[in-house]
Amino acid sequence: MIKDKQAFTPLLDEDRTFSAASSFVEQAYCNDEAFYLHAQKDYEGFWSERAQELDWFSSWTKVLDWQPPHCKWFVDGKMNITYNCLDRHVRAGHGGHRAIIWHAEDGATKELTYQQLLHEVSVCANVLKKLGAVKGDRIAIYMPMIPEALIAMLACARIGAIHSVVFGGFSAQALADRINDATCSLVITADGGYRRGKVIPLKKHVDDALEHTSSVQHVIVFNRLSSKASEQHCSLKADRDYWYHELAKGVDALCRPEAMDAEDTLFILYTSGTTGKPKGIVHTVGGYTVGAYTTCKYVFDIKKTDVFWCTADVGWITGHTYVAYGPLLNGATQLLYEGAPDYPAEDYFWQLIEHCKVSIFYTAPTAIRMFMKWGESLPRKHNLSSLRLLGSVGEPLNPEAWMWYYTYIGGGRCPIVDTWWQTETGSHMIAGLPGINAMKPGFVGRALPGIEADLVNEQGETVAVGSGLLVIKKPWPSMMRTIWNDDNRFKETYFRNNDYSVYYSGDAAIKDKDGNFMIIGRVDDVLSVAGHRIGTMEVESALVDHPAVAEVAVVGRSDAIKGQAIIAFVSCRRDALLHADIITDLKNHVVKRIGSLARPQEIVLVKDLPKTRSGKIMRRLLRDIAEKRAVGDITTLADVGIVEQIMYQYNAQ
Repeated sequence: MIKDKQAFTPLLDEDRTFSAASSFVEQAYCNDEAFYLHAQKDYEGFWSERAQELDWFSSWTKVLDWQPPHCKWFVDGKMNITYNCLDRHVRAGHGGHRAIIWHAEDGATKELTYQQLLHEVSVCANVLKKLGAVKGDRIAIYMPMIPEALIAMLACARIGAIHSVVFGGFSAQALADRINDATCSLVITADGGYRRGKVIPLKKHVDDALEHTSSVQHVIVFNRLSSKASEQHCSLKADRDYWYHELAKGVDALCRPEAMDAEDTLFILYTSGTTGKPKGIVHTVGGYTVGAYTTCKYVFDIKKTDVFWCTADVGWITGHTYVAYGPLLNGATQLLYEGAPDYPAEDYFWQLIEHCKVSIFYTAPTAIRMFMKWGESLPRKHNLSSLRLLGSVGEPLNPEAWMWYYTYIGGGRCPIVDTWWQTETGSHMIAGLPGINAMKPGFVGRALPGIEADLVNEQGETVAVGSGLLVIKKPWPSMMRTIWNDDNRFKETYFRNNDYSVYYSGDAAIKDKDGNFMIIGRVDDVLSVAGHRIGTMEVESALVDHPAVAEVAVVGRSDAIKGQAIIAFVSCRRDALLHADIITDLKNHVVKRIGSLARPQEIVLVKDLPKTRSGKIMRRLLRDIAEKRAVGDITTLADVGIVEQIMYQYNAQ
């Protein structure tokens, strides 16, 4: 909870506003305040109308069944998300339109029309059936950013299997943990991927992970690497592992989509929690499809003529909703890029936008701040006139970065939709509708139509203007349904005081007099590092696993590029033999256990950690030290002198 409201007065005083050009407003899907008013007056009717824009095999008998904290949307309705992503566009004569444009780090390219993508998805779905996959099976997907990653996700959804996509940057141990929690019976991977010119040996990571699992029966391997690299980094285990291209030989290209109940599980996606165990967020077919389709359509004002580029990996919720599903549900063309923003050159993103004539660009503040650091001369080298709308996702976008983005990438003509949402929400919750709302640097805008967002204080009372806890007071279609195999954790994590009607986001925010929200950050111990949510307990658990470590406390420190940097305070065992490279060794240990995205930026070796008399570690004091600000009250500490010692050690490193 934000304690010092005065500290945020300058943020509330932000008075710059920017409106979209009249030419944009005139053609926008939403350009009338009546859209908001309709949702307020007829909440269920509003969502029913949005759902009717999609194709259903059978309609619902009830729009919403709300038994807090559990909701059911479009009760008894039957549909398949892939039918809406693919078949309906082909049937409407849209099959020859490009669905995917893919560019690789090494210069390789590939394009798929909607007809071709439907063909590939159907073949892949039949390959899954060939290996015995059926509706309800959990299938882990561990892939590089290639079209086959989307094809695998869509193939699972087509037959009713539940996909669990694991980010390709996660370690073998992290992959094993997620496979075990979901008891996946099949893994879809590739022999490897490329990142900044180096091979990421994904199949080797899968092999290592499966040494610690018992549920996986089959592994499907797509070929991404060259023959030499594949031979070097990939081996297949007999009767378990199969090359996809060999399985696909002679397989029927017709696979009818499974009729899924609206409340059937579509996917599980694991996200960091404040305990060491990641949370398996459950999303269902009907509500998620409606949320992904609606927000992609209205927030991005996306048309079939657009070339849409969301730079997220499919291993994250942004990659699910605004790469794998949202653009396809709307029949648009989307760009996929395999690599990093600075490879093979720091201006490569701008090269791609110019070459592919990208019209909608959606990226993270981390990337925007990195682009700022490199300077405006790079985007000025390229013709970015194809852009008509910009977006931001993942963490707060500060006003300075907002203005740079607007000026040098959008040329002062492109609306910016800054978006707030979570893995748990499934789709956008707060964002400006570019045809209606004026943009305000640093603010994500108003709650979207059909979403009732609010700020409350610690007592749950509404905060009209100022700072508070961000909550949602009504269910929404793409709302998570539970945590996989742990409904009690779902209730304990997202609701308070046995009031299951109000969803607590875990984020702090401020609200201005016009109802615009600015997101301040997490109020718990989940860090946002370069747009990725990482639980401090996961990093702590990885460090404690090292034989030299006794205790650990991990906190976040503000970082101009990443948003937050991971700072670990480590107390070693007395009998540990500490060598000169112990800090590097500890950082590498975290990478092995979790992945490179969780590598601590700094590790501070300390004699002891600040604890209360009851033994609780006072992490807020460590945050103060990491941020180099005056420490708070230390009277409850068992040893008040330890704070000064830690400050000395921190400043000495």
